[in-house]
Amino acid sequence: MTIIGIDPGVSGAVAVLDPDGRLIKIMDMPATKEANGRSATNAPLLASMIAETHASLAYVELVGPMPKEGVVGAFSFGRCRGVIEGVCGALDVRVVFVTPPVWKRIANIPPGKENKDLARTRAIARWPASADLFARKKDQGRAEAALIAVAGLHREGKGQ
Repeated sequence: MTIIGIDPGVSGAVAVLDPDGRLIKIMDMPATKEANGRSATNAPLLASMIAETHASLAYVELVGPMPKEGVVGAFSFGRCRGVIEGVCGALDVRVVFVTPPVWKRIANIPPGKENKDLARTRAIARWPASADLFARKKDQGRAEAALIAVAGLHREGKGQ
């Protein structure tokens, strides 16, 4: 059995873990340009990615509008959440939402935007053999997806 952690958004990712929290695979969120020039999560590509994991459970960051975020950005995040829920529902993957304060507390990441890159540091420390997956600054979404999965397992008493 595998579980997945999902960091929503066009710069997010999908992390595949075993029930003991070992990292199996990590994939960047599939995003493609639309007619308006903006990137959006591509539902068929995401469905293909999630189907190949054979996961039965997905821990997903519960996203919502952020202060000072524009209407377009809020709509984009909401749309991404809907795509994730729809894809998981169609594939019979149960979704459990994890709020940012919960997963960050479990991952030992203090609140605040200035600590955003700390997810990479924590992921590298947890999975040193896979450090190259989190090496670049833009790999923050990968780190967050993996840590969201670990936090979900921990919250349900399955992880360490």
